[in-house]
Amino acid sequence: MDPNEHHGRRNLIILGVSAISIAIVTSVIELWIYRSSGDIYLDRSRPGYLPDIDEAKEDAGSSSNYTYPENGSLDVDELQKYLDAFKEASEHLDKIDDPYSPDSLSDESLGIFIESSENQKN
Repeated sequence: MDPNEHHGRRNLIILGVSAISIAIVTSVIELWIYRSSGDIYLDRSRPGYLPDIDEAKEDAGSSSNYTYPENGSLDVDELQKYLDAFKEASEHLDKIDDPYSPDSLSDESLGIFIESSENQKN
């Protein structure tokens, strides 16, 4: 065995272990910052995210939450239900004067109504 081959193999192992160690350390630091800064609570894409108790609940009867039944055929009635829900959402969007203004993301525009603390106690 050539002595240079032995040093090359050792250097390659050191390089691999170092790269993995650096990746683990930086990932741990990143996740610690993510959690300690509070950003983890803003990330709603996380599986198992539970909204705050104070957040407004969506109206269960709203047609904007249309879902096609998992088992069943697509018939004229189902298509009409979908088109009605689509038309309602489209009309709501057409009512917005300036869709690129900051007002488009207001709670009222998005249909989010938060009850006051007095109403929740009653």
